[in-house]
Amino acid sequence: MRGLAVFWICVYLVRADRLETDQILSVQEGWIHEGRVSPLEEVELTFALKQQNIERLKEQLELVSDPDSQQYGKFLSLEEVSSLVGPSPLTEKVVQNWLQSHGVTSCLTVLTRDFLQCSMSVQVAETLLPGAEFHRYRREDQTLVRSSAHYSVHDDVTEHLDFVGGVLRFPPKVKEISRSWAGARRSVKGFHLGVTPSTLRTRYNLTDTDIGTAANNSQAVAQFLEQFYHPADLAEFMSLFARGFQHLTEVERVVGTQGGGKAGLEASLDVEYIMSTGANISTWVFTNPGRHETQEPFLQWMLLLSNMSSVPWVHTISYGDDEDSLSSAYMNRINNEFMKAGVRGISMLFASGDSGAGCWHKTKEENVFRPSFPASSPYVTTVGGTSFKNPFKVTYEVTDYISGGGFSNVFPMPDYQVSAVKAFLKGKPSLPPQSYFNSSGRAYPDLAALSDNYWVVTNLVPIPWVSGTSASTPVVGGILSLINDQRFLKGLPSLGFLNPRLYKLQGTGLYDVTEGCHLSCLDDQVQGQGFCAAPSWDPVTGWGTPNYPALLAELVKG
Repeated sequence: MRGLAVFWICVYLVRADRLETDQILSVQEGWIHEGRVSPLEEVELTFALKQQNIERLKEQLELVSDPDSQQYGKFLSLEEVSSLVGPSPLTEKVVQNWLQSHGVTSCLTVLTRDFLQCSMSVQVAETLLPGAEFHRYRREDQTLVRSSAHYSVHDDVTEHLDFVGGVLRFPPKVKEISRSWAGARRSVKGFHLGVTPSTLRTRYNLTDTDIGTAANNSQAVAQFLEQFYHPADLAEFMSLFARGFQHLTEVERVVGTQGGGKAGLEASLDVEYIMSTGANISTWVFTNPGRHETQEPFLQWMLLLSNMSSVPWVHTISYGDDEDSLSSAYMNRINNEFMKAGVRGISMLFASGDSGAGCWHKTKEENVFRPSFPASSPYVTTVGGTSFKNPFKVTYEVTDYISGGGFSNVFPMPDYQVSAVKAFLKGKPSLPPQSYFNSSGRAYPDLAALSDNYWVVTNLVPIPWVSGTSASTPVVGGILSLINDQRFLKGLPSLGFLNPRLYKLQGTGLYDVTEGCHLSCLDDQVQGQGFCAAPSWDPVTGWGTPNYPALLAELVKG
């Protein structure tokens, strides 16, 4: 009997439960397998500790973001957020004891205490996470260490963790945002002057005096995946294209490590256009090289926000991944992080993507549209793209066919957009077949701006015809920063999470975009067409593009 008892105790001790079972394990295109990693090699893993009071956090976000609520604009400090959602003492104790029992003592935490970053050997990591098997992969000059199999954790720990970062996810490939020579963008041949800060100010009715003056205002862009800006490019861009209005020529603060080598086109674009649209406003750049072999750069940025009591009020991010390539546990936890930002009064803007409705080839016979995350998160403001109707003039705007948009397959439609989306679905007889999209999911984008034919300076070379929602997002971010500026001068709080207020405006302060469709699956059913623009809200351009004076008038009301 004694031997049998010992046997059952041993079985209990090694019982483990999987986390992130729905995370796709396929190696992404371009990565070359280089074999197993040495057991003695160091890796860095991020443990997302289970948070408390998530429903209360959601309720608090709704209250501080709803202009009809008495709690509107009464944001929380990071310390108050930590008190609300920080892990329980039991969770902290269980996870720390588990790690220490495996000899893991080199860990860093954040102010909210809900993340632990720990260094350990591969041998320890594979013992800690049964099933994990770490391999090295290379893409060009970048290497990455990831597990080729799902991981588990001890069953006593399962209920205290959301996921472990640095184990499964591959970073998405850096997209080519300059599409000028693809041949499909324009049928018009010839020279195009292109979009510059002056073009944007003319179209969106910004005068030369619409600049930031409030001392407590700030804005930020976040860069990942080997994207860096060069200060000399920013200075050159401003001297060439930002004449006639007061502006800054230097970034106020870089958070993270700027990589060496050539500047990235996307990073140059983001910095130059948020600083020329949100002119004269202090700007930060969050940058993460993504070269650490176990790093998840996007996750690293989220950790930074959880560890800084004071951060800029508007953040624009041109980053995304296919929703179906990420685990639900990971996406739900990232949503919690967006809610934490929202209750602090931070506006999070994400590009909607440059693949239209996208296309996921589920089987040989079945295609469906492919939403992007974080664009599909209910807790961020997502920005789509437009083009001028006449590519040679500042005219009204139509859909840019690359503009990302659609319906989430993971997140239900939030209350703030139900009436707008239902009106679109009811009023459009030419919708794609119902089997291609989830009509009850979170719909995006929320609004849009020009995304076609920009001038950018990178590596001291002026480059024309740069396009993508990576352009429209910092433009909208700069405009919201200018509105924040006027709110601060009136003694009002920041805009925070914009969507509940934006949808109550029902398009007021925005130019409605009603022409054009975006791309999708190239098959017999939809023949490359996704959704089309329509009066009021649509899943291509949202509510439309900014008319600054009108939007300002609405958003400085209390």
